[in-house]
Amino acid sequence: MLPRDLKPEDFKDYPPEARALAVEHIVALRELPLSFLPSLLREVIEYDFKFPVERAAVEKELANLSALSPRDLGEWFRAFTEIRLTQKLERFDWVNDPAQFVEQLAAHLWSTHQQDAFRSAAIAYAERLRAVAPPQPPALPRLGIAVIGQGVSAYDKPLFRKLRPHGAYFTRVDPESALPQLLQIAADRAKAHSAPYAHWYIDGGAAADHDASLTCVSYAALAPVRAALYRKLEKEIDRPGMGPEALRTTLARMRPADLGLGAGRDSEAVLDRFQLKVLTEGSGTQIFSTIFAQWAAREALRRAQPLTLLVRFAPRQRQRPMNELLSGKADSGESDPLGSLVDADMGAYYNWINQQRLPGAEQSSFIAWFEGHGEALAIGPSLPRGTMSNGPCEMKQLLSLAS
Repeated sequence: MLPRDLKPEDFKDYPPEARALAVEHIVALRELPLSFLPSLLREVIEYDFKFPVERAAVEKELANLSALSPRDLGEWFRAFTEIRLTQKLERFDWVNDPAQFVEQLAAHLWSTHQQDAFRSAAIAYAERLRAVAPPQPPALPRLGIAVIGQGVSAYDKPLFRKLRPHGAYFTRVDPESALPQLLQIAADRAKAHSAPYAHWYIDGGAAADHDASLTCVSYAALAPVRAALYRKLEKEIDRPGMGPEALRTTLARMRPADLGLGAGRDSEAVLDRFQLKVLTEGSGTQIFSTIFAQWAAREALRRAQPLTLLVRFAPRQRQRPMNELLSGKADSGESDPLGSLVDADMGAYYNWINQQRLPGAEQSSFIAWFEGHGEALAIGPSLPRGTMSNGPCEMKQLLSLAS
């Protein structure tokens, strides 16, 4: 089937809101080339489980496509129409399985030496779309917080080396009540600027006491889900002919209910799908708490674009043979606090980089703190870069300076 043959009933298996959205814009969808349309439908089919920022982006894109004149559509998609496809791709069920189509399209582009042409077409389209639908500034300046080094009693090597050129390094922050202060500030922001999925607390271990206004994801809370995933992975890996690509496809088709998520909690459907994707799409998120925290933070920033994000790294287990790690007892090994501190130090830097990619980056603030110690790094529009302070201060003072 080709896009021009689309009918409303072709979307009958989409979730309710996604189906309504696709049918509303079906006239525009019919005009799009097959080399492009499934990439868009991959986003549309997930509409019911997307965060508000993602929903708005999909809606704007579809509204823009529906508003384009035939001449403008031809201009926008001329490069895509020049991509040569096979009859096998045209016969594929790209409506109901657009993600799998996109994977097969990628292999086809590579084998036919068309990947450069496709990449150029995609970049040109993204630039046009950004020009007509620019990103909106955040409702208030973003605040990112990274808490690292849990369980480390002493560390004599320099921390935050990659962040120091961008902010101020503090050596005498009062560690008493610092974590509750950080959580309280995050909660205050959530209450003052309430919006769904705008204020997050991600913990690589067990979550500390926190206000219910924060969207919370923790490695410890997902222990039963991870155990169910281990069992499914073992079963799939033992199947004859199961290779990496087939395993990846199996993971991509999992639903929250397959791992025990979402039982009787319709209001958490979006968060359940987010947690599932963190565990099934991230490499090592099922096994190492530091990777889980880093990947969850990366995806929250990329997808939800939160106004507040507090990430607390926890000690991960030591490296062991992969078969042992996937045995279902992956959390029973010895922890590695020092190695986790090194991981988290780099993770804090990545969190700041990812925050800087969002709208309003020039007004955002960022705090990285060595948990239980006086070392911290603050970045903000009013803080001088590459500086150091040896004076005593409390965490809430530090946050005030960074704002």
